[in-house]
Formats: sequence, structure tokens, C-alpha cells
Amino acid sequence: MRQARADDYAQFAVARAGHLYRSACLLTAGDTHLAEDLVQETLGRLYVHWGRVSRVENPAGYAQTVLTRAFLAHQRRRSSTERATDALPDRAAEGGDVSLRLTLLQALARLPAKDRAVVVLRYWEDRSVEETAAVLNASSAAVRTRCTRALGRLRESLGEELGEYAAS
Repeated sequence: MRQARADDYAQFAVARAGHLYRSACLLTAGDTHLAEDLVQETLGRLYVHWGRVSRVENPAGYAQTVLTRAFLAHQRRRSSTERATDALPDRAAEGGDVSLRLTLLQALARLPAKDRAVVVLRYWEDRSVEETAAVLNASSAAVRTRCTRALGRLRESLGEELGEYAAS
């Protein structure tokens, strides 16, 4: 019984780790090291409670909620603003328009943590307002307001910078 539960968890973790990592990268505005830490923390929390988690209707959604809450908890810590600036990235970005990706990640980084979480949940995870509100422990109205303001800030921030990409 215990081995079957461990095998079930291992299959789930392998299947969801990539998606969790991509979401964590967006939440952290491209900080891959922090994203890895958040995914590890999320998978650790899920493992501890896997007996209960495996019985919920949507374990993947539950994992995404745990990831988002771990990110927000990290942002509340004083040490979360410390960043190493003299280290180069481990590897180059793969494919796609690198300068556009960096511009978007920089714009996301300028958003407050909760605004960033709302944008990622609503537009990357494609969650409804109600689902996003449940993850963030907020009302639907608060999510709609935060989403509108966050998108406005992104448009302000990206307005001039995206002009050069539209012309290409």
C-alpha cells in the first residue's frame, strides 16, 4: 500500500514538475534558482500530504495553488529581495525571441508579487477569476481589480518597449 502511494506520487511529480517550473519562472520573473526552490518546496509539501492530495478532484490544480502560496510566502520574507547580480546565468535561453522574453520578464518583475501572481494565474494558467480568488484567498472583485491594474501597469511599462517588436 505504501509503495503504491509512493509510486503514484512519483508519477504525478514527474508529470507536473515541468509545468510547475514554468509557472514558477513566471512568478519569479525569470529567477530560475528561486523557481527551482519553489517547485521543490511545492513537491515536498505535496509528498507529505499525498494521501489526502491524491484524493482531491484536481491534484494538478492543488499543486498550482501550493506553488502560488509558496511564492507569496517567500515574497513576504525580508530576505526575498536579495539578489546576486555578479553571476551569469547557467545556460542561454532556448529558442524564441530572447529580447522579447527578457522584456516581458523585466516588466513582470516590476509588478508587485500579488499582481504578478494574478497575471500568471489568470493568463498563463488560464484560471477563472473565481479559481484565482480561491488560490489567493481573496474575493473575486479584488482579483478583477488587481488584474485590471496589473495589466494597466504592464501596458504602461511595455508600451514603448514593445513598439520595436511590433515593427519587426
